[in-house]
Amino acid sequence: MNAISITNLKKVYADGTEALKGINLDVDAGDFFALLGANGAGKTTIIGILTGLVIKTEGQAQILGLDVDKNGPVARRLIGVVPQEFNFNMFERVEDIVINQAGYFGIERKVAIKECERLLKKLEIWNKRDVPSRSLSGGMKRRLMIARALVNRPKLLILDEPTAGVDVELRHGMWEFLKELNREGTTILLTTHYLEEVEQMCRRAAIIKNGEIIKNDTVRSLLKLIDEETYIVQVDDVKKIKDLNIAHLKIVDDHTFEVELKKGDKLNDLILKMSQAGAAVTDIRPKGNRLEKLFLKILQQ
Repeated sequence: MNAISITNLKKVYADGTEALKGINLDVDAGDFFALLGANGAGKTTIIGILTGLVIKTEGQAQILGLDVDKNGPVARRLIGVVPQEFNFNMFERVEDIVINQAGYFGIERKVAIKECERLLKKLEIWNKRDVPSRSLSGGMKRRLMIARALVNRPKLLILDEPTAGVDVELRHGMWEFLKELNREGTTILLTTHYLEEVEQMCRRAAIIKNGEIIKNDTVRSLLKLIDEETYIVQVDDVKKIKDLNIAHLKIVDDHTFEVELKKGDKLNDLILKMSQAGAAVTDIRPKGNRLEKLFLKILQQ
């Protein structure tokens, strides 16, 4: 069964704006799926229809086999949503925000209290449970939003820009938590502008442009469409590789150089050539973000 099934989904707003132009999209149960696109591409409209905040013009949308129109209340009980903007009471205690959210799902208070403790500890903000939410840092507020969204143990978690404004350390911590949650069986739909998150966490991704899905494939397959990639290579001494006639090479310092590999070039062949010249490779990594290059390339087509 698909966690999300969208068929010929259209949305035309009152001012004539055609936000969705017959979208077809399936997300497998248990998947970690990215929905990517520029602002105004239609991502928010899709999420709005799935969560009952936007009325579709035409087509069908289902959550785990439940039609969002015919079975809206039941379908929405299966969803947890982390919106981009903070939308909780800034003067309310952290613990109360999560516990009160459980009440909307009919969860008994004693059960909600235990679930709140589990989530706040898991997200490493348990020590802030008694403070008003306004006193939290931006990263901690994001974690609180996730805890609130998970209190009803949803089958589908929708994350709209979950790490916007979060520092690098907190972001990586949230990545690990979300990957663990996905391994436990929760389907996750992610929208993000931090495209390195897609590389790190998602198995599949769809790219939407002007209300239409223009790409939908595994992240690994999408990355294969990139024509070239630049690597940063560190060696014990760059002098050892200067006479190797390596194309598209740029020396950065005595131990570091950049090299651009075209489609078909093999990184292992380069490493072997350097090794044969006596150069010891101490580190090698991609420069920049591969999915971002692909994203820009596709949008410019």
